[in-house]
Amino acid sequence: MTTLIPIFADQLSLDLPPLQISEPEDAVILMMEVRGEAETVPHHRKKLIFLFSAMRHFAEELRGQGWTVEYVKLDDTDNTGTFTKELSRAVKRYNPDQIRICEPSEYRVLEAARTWEAELGVPVTLMPDTRFIATKEEFSAWAENRKQFRMEYFYREMRRKTEFLMDGADPIGGQWNFDKENRKPAKADLFMPKPKRVEADEMTQNVIAMVEREFPTRYGDVEDFFYGVTRAHALESLHYFIKEALPRFGDYQDAMLTGEPFLYHSLLSLYLNVGLLGPLEICRAVEDAYEKGDAPLNAVEGYIRQIIGWREYVRGIYWEFMPDYLERNALEATRELPDFYWTGETDMHCLAEATGQTKEHAYAHHIQRLMVTGNFAMLIGVDPILVHKWYLAVYIDAFEWVELPNTLGMSQFGDGGLLGSKPYASSGSYINRMSNYCKSCKYNVKERVGENACPFNSLYWHFIDRHEDKLRGNNRMSMIYRNLDKMDADVKADILKTAETFLENLTPSKSDYM
Repeated sequence: MTTLIPIFADQLSLDLPPLQISEPEDAVILMMEVRGEAETVPHHRKKLIFLFSAMRHFAEELRGQGWTVEYVKLDDTDNTGTFTKELSRAVKRYNPDQIRICEPSEYRVLEAARTWEAELGVPVTLMPDTRFIATKEEFSAWAENRKQFRMEYFYREMRRKTEFLMDGADPIGGQWNFDKENRKPAKADLFMPKPKRVEADEMTQNVIAMVEREFPTRYGDVEDFFYGVTRAHALESLHYFIKEALPRFGDYQDAMLTGEPFLYHSLLSLYLNVGLLGPLEICRAVEDAYEKGDAPLNAVEGYIRQIIGWREYVRGIYWEFMPDYLERNALEATRELPDFYWTGETDMHCLAEATGQTKEHAYAHHIQRLMVTGNFAMLIGVDPILVHKWYLAVYIDAFEWVELPNTLGMSQFGDGGLLGSKPYASSGSYINRMSNYCKSCKYNVKERVGENACPFNSLYWHFIDRHEDKLRGNNRMSMIYRNLDKMDADVKADILKTAETFLENLTPSKSDYM
């Protein structure tokens, strides 16, 4: 009996269920670099380099363990460019008795996979992805009959299930969440650990050359590719983070500094999201650092919460509400994405920093994504599907299941409060408090009106004013609307005029990327 096992770019794990129940002598593994997937959105060139190189290295690892691997490279002459057509070619070559697939992580690909048995004439078994802590069914059971979804309560269930940082039935430290301790603004004289760097080997160099050749005008720099592409690299990066950055991660996880794109962040999400690391092994290593006294509780709890809390929660939201979730636009936003999101060229220093490092590294940390690029897009009223496509394209760790709820739901309030209880909207004061960006900016963060005023300030009140009918009834927004009600009418008019003038002069995207 021959079993054909397709493995996708985010399934680079020996623990994949089809591998666990199959024998190398009876199976053929199919791995595919296809243009159709590379062009669903204009994925950053460093993201493509990472994915294709990690796939090729994983294929070599599988071969070393005795598996037969059929590997289709992007520039192979006969490459048809789609998963379905490449599967069809493989079926003709190997005449398998069955196909075993770990469920794809994206709704669109899963729907396609459900047609393959009829289309290919071969029995197809779709196996649940066991690399997550909560199953889809568990999340559905938790979500059933809830009027409001809040990550904090789901996170507590995951803490109980995994027993991370638990003392019997109680959380270690007497509380579930130490976020109040994790909002310190970083100072420029802090020692900043540099991310773990990996020298590109010959295989990665070949991928870089191919990506430059096949996507010569695609968004994203290709120079200085330093990310790891193997499980060994990922483990080295995990241990490096725990030693060099975890102790201060909690304190400064929300901080932003000019010229410091990485600060104390782990840069492990890319490895986690493709399968080179597992969530439990990361959390065990982080918890072990706490138990040894090598990292404080606020840092360890904050990091574990990102993985077993937010990551699992947004995956649950994604599968619970797709495909309709993709179309939600509660604030009825319609504006185009500004051109500087692609170019990085803007006088707003915070946005120049976030979009500039995104173009260079395919990376920005969660506060830059939420409170700088995301906040600005929501304030000016960009269509959330365009924001979603941009985030999916530009970040090396972005896959739709994790990126869409974070962007459309948390960042853009496109789901009307399903994922988060209020819009994450702020004026320039938040950015000024959590960064040193404003010191290097053309605009004055203390001013609300006029040419020199920080655009975030007037845009914030313009957002609050134009969405009054949708947001005034939100009890978490009541104080904001009381402040709006107290505002002098002439002052309010000047603020709104300043915002409208700014919006009229915004240059929409001229890029061919979207």
